[in-house]
This record gives sequence, C-alpha cells and structure tokens, in this order.
Amino acid sequence: MVRIILHGCSGRMGHIITEICEKDTETQIVAGVDAFGDAYAGYPVYRTLQECPAADVIVDFSTASAVDALLDYSVEKKIPVVVCTTGLSPEQTEKLSEASHKTAVLKSANMSVGINLLEVLIAQAAPKLAAAGFDIEIVEKHHNQKLDAPSGTAIALAEAANGALHNEYDFVYDRSQRREKRPVKEIGISAVRGGTIVGDHDVIFAGQDEVITLSHRAYSRAVFGKGAVEAAKFLAGKEAGFYTMHDVLG
Repeated sequence: MVRIILHGCSGRMGHIITEICEKDTETQIVAGVDAFGDAYAGYPVYRTLQECPAADVIVDFSTASAVDALLDYSVEKKIPVVVCTTGLSPEQTEKLSEASHKTAVLKSANMSVGINLLEVLIAQAAPKLAAAGFDIEIVEKHHNQKLDAPSGTAIALAEAANGALHNEYDFVYDRSQRREKRPVKEIGISAVRGGTIVGDHDVIFAGQDEVITLSHRAYSRAVFGKGAVEAAKFLAGKEAGFYTMHDVLG
C-alpha cells in the first residue's frame, strides 16, 4: 500500500484524486494539506505539511506559490514528490532540479498517459515529415478560466518535435506584427480560450496537398488524476533523481 500525502486536497484535482484513490487498492491517502485545514473525505487535513504523518510520497496539485515550501519539506523528510502544479517560475524549475539531487522528484507538463505517448509519436514523426517538407503547427484549446497561454502541454509537444529535429526550429506565438512568408524552420503555437474545454491539443503536419494531424482530447480532468496516481505508485521508494511520466510509462 502506497501512503500518499495529497498537497492541495481541497481543489478540483484534489477531489478527483481522492475519488480515484478510494477505488484503488494499492494507494491510501493518509493526509491532505489545505490552507483552511478542513476535514475532508475520510482522511485528516492539515494546514501545513509539517503537521502531516509519515508517508511514502506526496502528490501536489496546489498553486505555484506553495511549491517552494513543498520542495523544502520533501528534501528535509526525503519523501518523493509528484509535482503536478503548473505555472512555475524559472527559479522554481531550477529548485525542482536541485531538489532531485536529494530526493525523488517527478514533474511533467501533463500527467495524462495519452499526452505523454503523443510526445513519443511526435518525436518519431517529426524528422521524417520535416525532411519531406511538412510544416509543423500546434493548436491548443482550453477553458476560459485558464490563466496561461500557450499551455505548458503545447510547449512540451513543440519541444518533443524540436528535440527530434536537433532543436533547429524557433517557436512562434504571434504572427500579427510581421508580413512575410512562413519560414521553414519554425513551429507555430496557437491558443484558444473558451467555455469549459478541458484540454484539446492538435499537432498539425502540413505538407504539399496533404495534412497529418496528431490529436489528443481530454474529456475529463480525471485523466490527469489517473496519471498522477500512477506516478505516485511508481515514485514511491525510488532513489533521488528527476523523473517524468515517460519513466512511469517505461
């Protein structure tokens, strides 16, 4: 049984992960962390990590402002941590890397199994299609409450393509201020915000007289929760190091 501390338990994703773990015989949430410390879903909830009992792994779906203290605690207690919070600053990303030298840290732009497999497919397709003259464009769509644009997932998909192309391509987010033909070595990334769209990502390979589109549609946030729980089971007991969902998938 993998004992989990759920950091950010009272948020939307915290509720989803709680429901998943209730049905998962291999995991148990032993404590939650929430700023208000309200009792929730059959496990104790504390205001701070320092009040929590022993656990095998921490799953974090909180806010960027809470991540620094989370990493400090994880390093201090040598507890592996799955960081699912987005919108981290460059300094926090560096802190993630530093923490991984002392404990196990798992971070991915998207916890969905499907998105992470999509990255693999993109890396396989990009060199062959680019050599055949195909342009690469990415369109992502999210709900109207999302604060950042483009999404971290869209960037990760672009990086999967660019990495397979020796990082020779530039990312372009806005073409409104230029008047010129599309350069060959660029990846355009467009963001759509509206309604309650959970998350749509299209990676478009546009060639002469044909288009190939690799797509992912998230119809529920549960796909991210399922991935986070699988990551927690994978990370528990692991040695210090930096891991991603690609390690979980093998």
